[in-house]
Amino acid sequence: MLADSLVIIPTYNEKENIEKIIRTVFALATPFHVLIIDDGSPDGTADIVKQLQGEYSGKLFIEERKGKLGLGTAYIHGFKWALRHTYEFIFEMDADFSHNPSDLPRLRQACLDGADLSIGSRYVTGVNVVNWPMSRVLMSYFASVYVRFVTGIDIHDATAGFKCYRRRVLEKIELDKIRFVGYAFQIEMKFTAINYGFTVVEVPIIFTDRTEGTSKMSTRIFREAFLGVIQMKLSSLFRNYK
Repeated sequence: MLADSLVIIPTYNEKENIEKIIRTVFALATPFHVLIIDDGSPDGTADIVKQLQGEYSGKLFIEERKGKLGLGTAYIHGFKWALRHTYEFIFEMDADFSHNPSDLPRLRQACLDGADLSIGSRYVTGVNVVNWPMSRVLMSYFASVYVRFVTGIDIHDATAGFKCYRRRVLEKIELDKIRFVGYAFQIEMKFTAINYGFTVVEVPIIFTDRTEGTSKMSTRIFREAFLGVIQMKLSSLFRNYK
């Protein structure tokens, strides 16, 4: 079946989750294609995907990269792949079910209703996070407060990684100039889209921490985001968004 929507899922050691997340996406009433970007997972994640390709021919794709190259570069790779094809709606989603695939049609609908970028937001209607320790909730919540303060963008969940882009957003953003690779990547993409004048809408979701596999969060990633926001804001003052 033809689909105008592509879900990009970066993976590194997600063998516990990958088959289930793929099957869940393809079970949705709305047709989606799926692109896995695997960074050389030593646990055999890519092999599981390739086995499933026979079952989901023409709908499931995989791009394999050598080594762990970072979340941001994985999405940039996926965005470029999507733009070479005919997709109108291009999604970011984690493999670990912290993002519920059943919310994909809601993000798509927000773009159909006028958004250029829709964000699955944990904080637009309070704090909707399940299974996180309070320290992690507070760190994430106040990171978004910090981003709003420094950048001036009116986004409640600035580090959110569950998103739907209209094609025109990714065509406009100079993807090779996106500098950050960790959580700062998520902030930079939103910040850049808003500076280009695109309409961004937050769609409330419930975020559930992973139950299988291990988290990729680290203090280095958080530090990049903290310092990167200041660098990003300063650089934007000398950039012409047209």
